[in-house]
Amino acid sequence: MTFSPIDTIVFFGFIAFVIIVSLYMSRGKETDEDYFLAGRKLTWWLIGFSLIATNVSSEHFVGQAGQGFRDGVGLAIASWGWMAAFAMVIMALFLLPRFLKMGIYTLPEFLEYRFNRSVRTLMSISMLVFYVGITIATVLYSGALALQTIFDLPMVYGIWSIGMIAGIYTYYGGLKAVVWSDVIQGTALLLGGMLIFFLALKEVGGWSQFVSQSGNRLHTVMPLDHPELPWLAVFFGGMWIPHLFYWGLNQFIVQRSLAAQSIEEGQKGILFGACLKLLVTLMVIVPGIIAFELYEEEIMQNCVGGNCGDAAFPTLIKNLLPTGLMGAMLAALFGAVMSTLDSLLNSAATIFTMDIYKPFFNREANSTKLIKVGKTATIVLVIIACLWAPIITGFEGGLYLYIQQYWGFMQSGVVAAFFVGILWKKVPPNAALGGMILNFPVYGLMLWAFPDLPFLHSAGITFLIVVLFMVVYTLVSPLDQPRVMPLKYHQDYKLSPLVKYWSILVCIATILLFVTFW
Repeated sequence: MTFSPIDTIVFFGFIAFVIIVSLYMSRGKETDEDYFLAGRKLTWWLIGFSLIATNVSSEHFVGQAGQGFRDGVGLAIASWGWMAAFAMVIMALFLLPRFLKMGIYTLPEFLEYRFNRSVRTLMSISMLVFYVGITIATVLYSGALALQTIFDLPMVYGIWSIGMIAGIYTYYGGLKAVVWSDVIQGTALLLGGMLIFFLALKEVGGWSQFVSQSGNRLHTVMPLDHPELPWLAVFFGGMWIPHLFYWGLNQFIVQRSLAAQSIEEGQKGILFGACLKLLVTLMVIVPGIIAFELYEEEIMQNCVGGNCGDAAFPTLIKNLLPTGLMGAMLAALFGAVMSTLDSLLNSAATIFTMDIYKPFFNREANSTKLIKVGKTATIVLVIIACLWAPIITGFEGGLYLYIQQYWGFMQSGVVAAFFVGILWKKVPPNAALGGMILNFPVYGLMLWAFPDLPFLHSAGITFLIVVLFMVVYTLVSPLDQPRVMPLKYHQDYKLSPLVKYWSILVCIATILLFVTFW
């Protein structure tokens, strides 16, 4: 395949278009609320599209397709995408109304109102470390891996190119620039993904032939003794922990919902995103399975290290894409990376500015100063992530599992602090703080002492231990008086029929997908 002048024009034209439109739509930022939360004026379709574009990035096209390629996993990895829909419904109905009424900027801020500043600070610092050390670095690496596989671009060049481009418009435009870039890049991502999906199906001989050849990889429900996705953990155990954390308590996902112009708009946006998530999950994983049928030998021969499956999707692009569309596909891949990276950078900068800088270094900082700090934090964070990204290339479990496994060091404690704290008014601050700290050694001990135990079981057991600790602590030393939670926006809230029926529809569709591929 040859990278023609037309491909070059399409690629650089796409990048320029994203930057120009994003910065134009984000003009007029006067306050820190404008910069970090788009003035709290986002509508449902912007929120839903931005959610999915932020979530489904190159680490999904590379990582989840890679899991589809792997023997013994296949379509079962779709559990991560489809169970997410249930978590999004819980976020829309249970968590979002509370967050929006309080008018918070960050999720750690909620923990200060419910408990104290120590709990807020612990979550803030933990999330910054995990964002830079795991998620941002992984997004950079996965995008660079795709570029290296397809275009022979050296890994280091790919990492720094992606990081700097995404950093530029995030630096200048804030969340509103991020959301509009997500709309553009999400469209390119979906169109590019659909193109590869249909080309791969055509190459393998159509859907019927695909099912005939890959039937043993098309099961979504794995046996109880499966090493990674046992059905008990998927439906009733540890998988709920990362989903509730990711979709309900993860700043870089939730931030666009916090910027909704009303509770109902935010709820509709999350549910719209849930519908897209169900479809995109199938669109991403099926090509990975087809790559095994078509190019197993090529992929294994070119494999370096233990994550051979991560090259499945890039190999499909390299072999199936017609000449002349390379620039468009490269633009889609860049868009996939940047739509996640810009959100991560903006959210990490928001946490640093509002949860660390303002309360500890300059409580009287005005909007101009806060925006300046947020911009500086954006650049520093992307530089650190670019330096760290090459180090994660040797993870043997594959890219997607790297993300899921290592976030487990903080997820159970955060989920317990939020949900137990919301449901039980007498939980004291030290119970939440101790539970969040306890998560780190307990989960680490589980991984070390039981290396063959699925990490989802480790996450579930860790969660139960943390909750038990919080319950015992509360019974011994309960709060005398429940904390009074502030209400910045006194919105009259009543669950609308549209949101209620849409939630039911999402749940039914998810169940039907699992039953279809049982």
